[in-house]
Amino acid sequence: MNLETQTDLDKTTLEAAKNLVQACIDSANGFQEIAKDVNDQQLAELFQSMGETRRKLVEELQEHVVISGDQPPTEGTWLAALHRSWIDLRASISGGDPKVILVEAERGEDYIKQAYEDVIKRTAGSALNSVLLQQYQTVKKGHASVRALREAMVE
Repeated sequence: MNLETQTDLDKTTLEAAKNLVQACIDSANGFQEIAKDVNDQQLAELFQSMGETRRKLVEELQEHVVISGDQPPTEGTWLAALHRSWIDLRASISGGDPKVILVEAERGEDYIKQAYEDVIKRTAGSALNSVLLQQYQTVKKGHASVRALREAMVE
């Protein structure tokens, strides 16, 4: 029985990290996309910043995958690409209405937040746990920001 380290992740942790890489790529791509679609400059800048933050999470997780001797994903999922197409359509129909875009952004945030929660439960006690928990805090802050903005727009 080998003891897992941050430079030698076990199979469960490695697969979980690779799944999160894809989820973060999807999130970063989503924020980049909606930054172009929204007709509010402040929101566009916020979404651009959130996309960059997610790219940093991707890079950190990819490093851990590479250090463990595996190839990290470099692309997101087809399902997220489909969701981005849906956002584009809704944004086009609504004329870039921030409310509509924030609803879809929150849906994406719900997904990535849940993905982190699932992985943290599955890999509890792993060598990557502190990294995952730190990244989860970043994701939760992003989720809370999008939710607060969406709620403020609805009122």
